[in-house]
Amino acid sequence: MRLRRIKRKIILASRSKARLAILRGVGLRPVVFAADVVEKMRPTNGCAALVKANALAKAGSAARRFKSGIVIGADTVVLVGRKVIGKPRDKCDAFKTLRLLSSKPQWVYSGLAVIDIDRGKTWVDYDKTKVYMRHLSDQEIVRYINRTGVEHLAGSFDIQGKGALFVERIEGCYYNVVGLPLTKLALILEEIGVDFHI
Repeated sequence: MRLRRIKRKIILASRSKARLAILRGVGLRPVVFAADVVEKMRPTNGCAALVKANALAKAGSAARRFKSGIVIGADTVVLVGRKVIGKPRDKCDAFKTLRLLSSKPQWVYSGLAVIDIDRGKTWVDYDKTKVYMRHLSDQEIVRYINRTGVEHLAGSFDIQGKGALFVERIEGCYYNVVGLPLTKLALILEEIGVDFHI
């Protein structure tokens, strides 16, 4: 799937290399603006509300810095039982997280916010994907953490990288696990006027 070139500026309110790669993969060349937002981690009204609020805060922060364009904000967390997991604090935290994730299935939630600055319109949505990991030995976890920069990864793993070796199967959108619900984003961009074609 490719995008025709558009004249309007696309702004990605995220430092995520994985999200940038997804957008480039469908033909977009966004300007990257790392929004200075403290992510909330307490799901007072559930994980869906949490990731949507964080995504909107990031998009809103970026939108205030630009006079024109389309801003894309996103946020991802992992839910295991009742425990919400974001990015690890350190390697020890990442180790505990991966031990937990390899013991039971988890839900990956990604929130999405798109702001059309020129028209003053905002879209907010989310998606969730169930992920099943195989059992990981302590040695595998340590090796992975030492070879991969996990500090920026929700759930301490990257399904698009070496972390793919841990995943037995998923139920739902793959790109949502990477950090950007691509199909939902495409529908919003089409509504705005960005033309997708096969």
